[in-house]
Amino acid sequence: MKKIILFLFILNCSINVIGQNELMKQYDLMPWPKEITENSAKFIINSDVTISINANDEKHRVRNAAISFLRRISNRTGVFLEQGFPLEKSKANVTIVFDEVAELNIHTDEAYTLVINDSSISINSRTDVGAIRGLATLLQLTQNDITQYYFPGITIKDEPRFVWRGLMIDVARHFQPINVLKRNLEAMASVKMNVFHWHLTDDQGFRIESKIYPRLQEFASDGQYYTHEQIKDIVTYADNLGIRVIPEIDVPGHASALLAAYPEIGSKDGFEYAVERNSGIFDPTLDPTNEKTYQFLENLFSEITPLFPDDYFHIGGDENEGKHWNENQRIQSFKKEYDLKTNHDLQTYFNIRLEKILNKLDKKLMGWDEIMTPNMPTTAVIHSWRGENEGLQNGGSLIEAAKHGYQTVLSNGYYIDRMLSVKHHYSVDPIGNIKLSDTERANILGGETTMWSELVTPLTIDSRIWPRTAAIAERFWSPQAINNINAMKKRLKKISFNLEELGITHIKNRDVILRNITDNQDIASLEILSKICEPLKIYQRNEDGVEYKTFSPFSLFADACVVDAEDAEGYSDLVSKFINQPDYSFALQEQLIRWARNHDAFSKLKMNPKLAHLESLSQSLSSSSQILLSSIDSKSLTMDELRDLNNHLKVLEKPHADVEVVIINSLRLLSEFCKTNYLED
Repeated sequence: MKKIILFLFILNCSINVIGQNELMKQYDLMPWPKEITENSAKFIINSDVTISINANDEKHRVRNAAISFLRRISNRTGVFLEQGFPLEKSKANVTIVFDEVAELNIHTDEAYTLVINDSSISINSRTDVGAIRGLATLLQLTQNDITQYYFPGITIKDEPRFVWRGLMIDVARHFQPINVLKRNLEAMASVKMNVFHWHLTDDQGFRIESKIYPRLQEFASDGQYYTHEQIKDIVTYADNLGIRVIPEIDVPGHASALLAAYPEIGSKDGFEYAVERNSGIFDPTLDPTNEKTYQFLENLFSEITPLFPDDYFHIGGDENEGKHWNENQRIQSFKKEYDLKTNHDLQTYFNIRLEKILNKLDKKLMGWDEIMTPNMPTTAVIHSWRGENEGLQNGGSLIEAAKHGYQTVLSNGYYIDRMLSVKHHYSVDPIGNIKLSDTERANILGGETTMWSELVTPLTIDSRIWPRTAAIAERFWSPQAINNINAMKKRLKKISFNLEELGITHIKNRDVILRNITDNQDIASLEILSKICEPLKIYQRNEDGVEYKTFSPFSLFADACVVDAEDAEGYSDLVSKFINQPDYSFALQEQLIRWARNHDAFSKLKMNPKLAHLESLSQSLSSSSQILLSSIDSKSLTMDELRDLNNHLKVLEKPHADVEVVIINSLRLLSEFCKTNYLED
């Protein structure tokens, strides 16, 4: 009987997944809801659309979300609405009902129900946050035919899988102005993310105003920091969107900037501390044996924590190699006196002291997974960045942390600054297939994407975060079984466009950069190149952190290129189809013609040093495409042509201007096909 029940359960799950995949062909929802069913209704979007809020909206989250919804639906459809603002407790054809205004924390109920009929739409939830999540879904459901826009008849019952769905933005390496943060908060809310992790300090800058320690902004920020009022503004703005803000002050390492301002709490006497201009891991470290260090941090935290109402406070704690500790005899003597055998033990001592300080301030300490040592209290929150399933002794385990009683958040697999594909990130699940008890599962709060900013500026940051983060948001919100990569990619195309409509610059700023490279000439030839090139991956672009400084140019060709290059996957599919069915050549030849002719357009540009770096790339792409095109067309290939083709492919295999040509494998595959089938004796 148990086997029959198990079989029926698996069968039901399989049928449900198949049904969801069919619905994904029709609706571009992201993240995908927990339950969705269709009916035959169609709610027409016309001038009569009105919204009422039948609840006490004392924080105005729902009212503000409703106003934004009305503006966006009007702009998207071109419909002139008669009523541009929500109505309170009045008759309307879109009604929002919720029970209570939520305080944001890990227990906030974000569930909602959305029902669309011919003449009415209802959103019901327990909290106002659930209501605004429902509005975000409704906006994504906008459909149209030739004559009208409409919402399809549908019923959705939805709630998140994880309570922590975050985006970390590093503003220390490259400062990000308030407007950049606000537009990314809007984008986060549109895909139901709920935690903004604000990495505020590092070796390259201390970005918080301190009225107690003013040297921090004077000597550690290059004049780029957030005032108390600006921080309050961001926290309020995020709260309005149902997003919590978690600050991070990274200690005891990553402290070059802090120590440039206050060297007296550093670990190496006489060391000339300075704000770093390169990337990497540096030696300056706070002195954990100096009582002045703890007094400094307690004063600083006491000043800063009131700006951030959330329960959690991130102290970093990563990548401290302890070199300056090893070189300080006083610190070594302290370790012996307190029986601290290793630097990890000393850092645990430091972390425990910080946790007591933060506890007095009603904050929970959170840190990167290096803080997880056998003596670290389980009241700390472990932010896992070095792996889901490593052992506890390695310090990088999400699962082991959960099993040892820690609350934990996963970022390993979601480092979007590594420039890896959306497929890679979407394939990472915070839990996977590991069996956990209910308590252990509850300890896994969720995950965060991490946008480290060594190589991003306000001009490019959106293109590095989006649209991939929208797909990752689905891993955090949707049921685990929602993992079809092809269905995700189809929906992501529409979501990417919606993000631009919202104000994200990830699409349009490519052309801004290309116009800069050409000195405002015709950018068409560079556009074609950018669609087959991707920035070098996994930090190869700035290997060892010394090629680029914080003030280096980031308006180069690599900055115009993005992950998941637009033409690469389509070309790979064309090559596969052609090899399996050589008569299927028309679309492939069209693409090869476009590339073969591209260098003529490139050559007409007035050259400058930025363009010169791309000349061999452009030339070899055109020449190799011409040879392949000619071979397919004539069904012949000479030895001289093959030799030239291989030489051009060798050029394309090498990095150019910090990018890689991602169609190279497909070009090689096509080359081998032509060699095998068309080479003349």
